[in-house]
Amino acid sequence: MKFSRTLSVYIGKQFLFWFACVTFSLVALIVLFDTLELFRRAATRQHDVAVDVVFSLALMKLPSLIEKAIPFSALLGAMFAFWRLNRHHEFVVARAAGVSIWQFLAPPIALAIMIGLFKIAVFNPFSSAMLLKYETLEAKTIRGKSSLAALANQGLWFRQTTGNGHYILRARTISPREVKLNDVIVFLMGENDRFIGRIDAPSATLEPGFWRLDKANVTTPNAPPERLELRRIPTDLTADNINDSFASPETISFWALPGFIAVLEKAGFPGIRHLMQWHIHLALPLLLAAVVLLAATFSLRPVRRGGGAVLMVAGVGSGFLLYFLSDVIYALGVSAKIPVLMAAWSPAAVSSLIGIAILLHLEDG
Repeated sequence: MKFSRTLSVYIGKQFLFWFACVTFSLVALIVLFDTLELFRRAATRQHDVAVDVVFSLALMKLPSLIEKAIPFSALLGAMFAFWRLNRHHEFVVARAAGVSIWQFLAPPIALAIMIGLFKIAVFNPFSSAMLLKYETLEAKTIRGKSSLAALANQGLWFRQTTGNGHYILRARTISPREVKLNDVIVFLMGENDRFIGRIDAPSATLEPGFWRLDKANVTTPNAPPERLELRRIPTDLTADNINDSFASPETISFWALPGFIAVLEKAGFPGIRHLMQWHIHLALPLLLAAVVLLAATFSLRPVRRGGGAVLMVAGVGSGFLLYFLSDVIYALGVSAKIPVLMAAWSPAAVSSLIGIAILLHLEDG
């Protein structure tokens, strides 16, 4: 049978309608509870937090909540759309007219992939920027922290490659506004990791292209210590790189992640969480296509067989199971127990294979 454009548009509209309805309902419910939680936390502060600040926090977090709801919205939206088409016998009529199940599912799968691409390419940069503002404001008003970088209680370590070796910089604390490190020790290393000197300074300030160490004490092998009022050491770090490193990977946009990971690893920070986040973004279109396939396996059962409500509940349960297993696999990937590619792509790949296998069985039957 020739692929019907009219039928494809109709099925696609049904999917988009229910996807939008489910997204709105889920996000409204989550925002309600999240706002109540923000009010509860604000009430525990010694200093009053203005109501408009709480609502501003809720609005800043809204885009990230929409991002998290998209996989569930695709699953539930597809299930409701297919259930309606099946219950009104539209699916049966299409099948009787010679439309295969793959032709029937092609429009929602294509739309799910397009939603995933739009989310990672367009919506995610906006969402990550808003989430970063949320975390900064929340840390300042709710938790009493002056910045995201102040959340790190341990010492900071930086590794920087130079023309003839590298150096390792250690600081006790950081003042993020002026990007100033306090209680600094720099270990100078030559080729083949040969120790060539040490610099102790009360502070180091980041300036374009270098760290400026004030009142530095320089110690080298077989030489007396030397006191310098000013010492500069080169670096390719920027204030944005350092501040972002203390924020969650979700606050960095999809387009900025690859470059940031390279700078992060070059500076000595572990970039596995950010690499995981990048691959999770890439795998999202496949994951959305997979949940549409899973929705079809639970909601396109012939009505005459009954048990539709049980299958709908089972479909929702499979969505939560997929979410739980994805979190477990994510934790294994971040802890380097399994490769990053496997951790990021396996939920989408396995779900797709399961959905395709079940639908092939149903199609042959």
